[in-house]
Amino acid sequence: MTVPALALIPVLTDPGTGSWANFRTLDDELLDRATREDYQHWLSAASAAGGCIRPIRLRSTIRDIDAATGELLHRLNTEDTPDGVIYLPCGDRRASVCPPCAETYRADTYQLIRAGLAGGKGMPESVAVHPCVFATFTAPSFGPVHTRVTTSGGAVARCRPRRKTSYCTHGQRISCGQRHKEDDSSLGRPLCPDCYDYNAAVVWNAHSSELWRRTVITLRRRLDQRAKVHGVRIRLSYAKVAEFQRRGLIHFHAIFRLDGLDPVHPERTVQPHPAITADGLADLIRQVAATAWFATVPHPAKPKGWDIRWGAQVDPRVVRLTDDGEVTDIAVASYLAKYATKSTEPAGMLPGRITAHNAKAYADKRTHQGRLVTACLKIGGHPHEDYQALRRWAHMLGYRGHFATKSRRYSTTMRALRAARREWQRRQKPLASIRRDKPVLTLTDLEWAGRGWRTGGDALLALSAAARAREHRRVAREELACTT
Repeated sequence: MTVPALALIPVLTDPGTGSWANFRTLDDELLDRATREDYQHWLSAASAAGGCIRPIRLRSTIRDIDAATGELLHRLNTEDTPDGVIYLPCGDRRASVCPPCAETYRADTYQLIRAGLAGGKGMPESVAVHPCVFATFTAPSFGPVHTRVTTSGGAVARCRPRRKTSYCTHGQRISCGQRHKEDDSSLGRPLCPDCYDYNAAVVWNAHSSELWRRTVITLRRRLDQRAKVHGVRIRLSYAKVAEFQRRGLIHFHAIFRLDGLDPVHPERTVQPHPAITADGLADLIRQVAATAWFATVPHPAKPKGWDIRWGAQVDPRVVRLTDDGEVTDIAVASYLAKYATKSTEPAGMLPGRITAHNAKAYADKRTHQGRLVTACLKIGGHPHEDYQALRRWAHMLGYRGHFATKSRRYSTTMRALRAARREWQRRQKPLASIRRDKPVLTLTDLEWAGRGWRTGGDALLALSAAARAREHRRVAREELACTT
């Protein structure tokens, strides 16, 4: 474990484990745990958390019963374990909260998206030749911000250059001219905060999911009209991941796939009519994105409501199975899975709810993020439920949608992937050979016992063991790839 990780040991432990722990050093805790006779038993139980930063502790009685005969095959009482509890991963998808759990979520998202592009996980391999388009839907501009644009040759262009110096009504210069680095803190920040429309920005975040829903409905209707011309029926499937831009606005990366519809077996995923191409789908996405629009309910700050529409930067690109196309299926799946574990970090916001007690600390009008939070709290004072949600989701800058979604028939589900992982882990147990040939009913009686590791020594040992296990798996994958 690295030195920064060691500094976080107090955060990883449960503060309710007793004041006596404060008088022991980390070396004492490590020695006490490692010299116990049941150390290997404890380490095996702790490994079930999969390296989670702050695992959930549960007291439980678990019984495996033969579903046919009612015979008790196996019984586990946590009172018989070293700590009297079982450890489960928290399952948080955010990399800023729990990197190991977020990595598991990222891997599941990758498999889910990849299966919808190339088959597998219950999807036929024939989907690899179905028309697919990868598109990015961005938010409109609510005022000029500092940007970093890279030219086709790899050079970084100047940020908003102007031949003549000009100023806004507040006396701020509305040009920059610098070549920003990737980690420049000014990226995404308005050139003039007083000119920037913060109210419209957070309202757009709050209504972006509704705009997406209407866009998909319109796109499906237009596709149905086009399919009717050829006397066929088609089905549109998609997978979508939301990402925060540095300016604090949400945008969506989505993969669209066209499937045919078998009237005899509608549950099957078949190839669509050859007249419906990926290029035609890309053109249709551009048209729909350019016209999708609706107005919010009236608000005292905007009596006619805010216009909700997409930004001009909608970029649909055709996906190919091989490297001949503009983007490949592996690249798309990796790209979407990477952003599935992000939250408001690119915008500079820390995860955590904003309450009446900490609102003043977050709503700092001297910062871009603080002004966005202030706008959420201000607009959220309206009695309409659409605006009231802004206060509940101020920590997300108004966005209240899911970060990873898909249509029902795009591919497998997260539930199926997690069930497969649990089944694999169950088969590694000593009684796996007994269960393998019998239908087993598992009964559990769970009780909350806390969160986090009991001591800093336990956290260090468990996380180090998980890191070694991940490294062993990485080496095994590389060796397997070399032999195939």
